[in-house]
Formats: sequence, C-alpha cells, structure tokens
Amino acid sequence: MAGPKLVADKGFTEVAHRVWVARHAWLDVNVTVVAGDRGLLVVAALGADRAARALAEELRRLGRGEVVAVVNTHEHFDHTFGNRALRDAWPEAQLVAHEDAAASTVASGDAAKAVYADDVDDPHRADVLATEPLPADRTFSSVWALDLGDRVAEVVHPGRGHTAGDVVVRVPDADVLVAGDLVEESAPPSYGPDSFPLDWPASLDLALGLVGDGTVVVPGHGDVVGIDFVRDQRGDIGMVAETIYDLASRSVPLEDALRHTEWPFPAERLGDAVRRGYEQVPRTARRLPLV
Repeated sequence: MAGPKLVADKGFTEVAHRVWVARHAWLDVNVTVVAGDRGLLVVAALGADRAARALAEELRRLGRGEVVAVVNTHEHFDHTFGNRALRDAWPEAQLVAHEDAAASTVASGDAAKAVYADDVDDPHRADVLATEPLPADRTFSSVWALDLGDRVAEVVHPGRGHTAGDVVVRVPDADVLVAGDLVEESAPPSYGPDSFPLDWPASLDLALGLVGDGTVVVPGHGDVVGIDFVRDQRGDIGMVAETIYDLASRSVPLEDALRHTEWPFPAERLGDAVRRGYEQVPRTARRLPLV
C-alpha cells in the first residue's frame, strides 16, 4: 500500500513508523522527516528562508527531537533554499547532498532568482530574492548512511536523471523510499536544462531495486505512491529516452523532433528533454536520414 493521502499545507502525516511527510502548497514540495533516538533527518528544505523558518516551527511542534541532518535530494532552489534557515535553527545539523548537487547549488539558485526577478506578480518573489543559497557541506559520491541511533537511513545516488546529483533516501526498517524529483506524482516528470533524459531510466531501475511491493515511495512533489506507480513512470521515462535516441540516431532535426512522434507526456514539457537527449547521443550513433 502507498500509505495515507497527504493534504497540502495540513502539517505532517505519518506515512510509516516514525516517518512523516508534509506536502507544502508552494510548488507542491514534500518534506519528509525520519525520527530516531539521536534526532531527526529532514529531506528537502523548501524554497526560501521564510518558508524554512516556518518549517522549523512545524518540526518543533512535531516534538520528536532535534534535527541532526538535512538532505538535499538535488540542487534546485525549491529543495535547497531553506538550508541556511534550518542550519540557523540547528547549528550542529549536517547539510547532506551528492557532490554534484552541492557544487551546483549556488549557480542553480542564481538561475532561479533571475526567473523570480522577472516575475513581479509572483507572491513568493521577495522571499526567493532575499534568500542566499547555502550548499550542503557533507557530500558524497555514491552512498552515505546516517545512524539515527535505533535506525539507519541510507542516502543513495542511483545515477543522473532529473539532475546530475539526484539522490534517494531509504529507510529500511520502515520500508520507505524518498525519491526526490526522480519521481513526481502531481505533474509529469520535470525535464529541465540540467536533466539527463537518457540516463534517467537506468537511475530509476536502480531505485526500483531498493523497493518492494509494500514500500511507501515519497515523490519530490505530490502524493505518496507505491511500486506500481514508479514502474509505470519509469516505463514512460524509458519511452522518452528511447524515442529521443531513435530520432537523433536517424538525424531527425532537433526542431522537428517534438512533432515527429507521439510522447507519453505533453510535448510542450519536453523541449529540454529532447535538446539534452540529442546532446547525449554520440555522433557515431547517428546516420544520414533516409530520402
């Protein structure tokens, strides 16, 4: 079973033993909390100082201990801009991310701030622009484990997909996997200018190897899901990758690719996917188009 339904901005819901998820209405980001004897692991820091300060108050009201670590599942601002505020609230907490995500946090944040600077009508504009990104300072390349006293949380880099530095968080004793933006429930997967569409299917295959029939999977955005949902989304992401590779290898012009075939997701959301995918296909794999 996927666990109870989450309601946006209604506080934390326990989705497994001592694992809570809060679904925040702004950008529909999920924050996951894992409690152990040593304290709390928090996954996702939200998108601005002010939002993270409110999150800190939510965590204190939860009453399950002090935060000992904050994991960024990737570098995007909606998951990392709260790092500084959470570090201010818990100065000893570790900020954890894959080394590629940490290295890209400031540049990615600056790009997001440039977008918000141009959007004078966005109610979160001032909060985003007032926030200075703080990269994680505990980085790793493959796997990192956090001892929470009576349980262990495993942070795994399954490969590139949504970004170069995606990680998932596994809580074995609770049978929970926090998938970050490798999995999305409330919208199609997000292919941005820093995505790796040809790598994404294999990364999900590795993540699927960490789950079972009863695992609760927490996506980066949206409701909790189960293994069937992840398998279905992996199939669609695999179809995108195979289609891009086929089009590029047949030298279909990039500007024609989106209208050349059917896609499992809305074509208007796949511009970056096709462009990035074409960049990944080696020129030796391409052939002249048939005439």
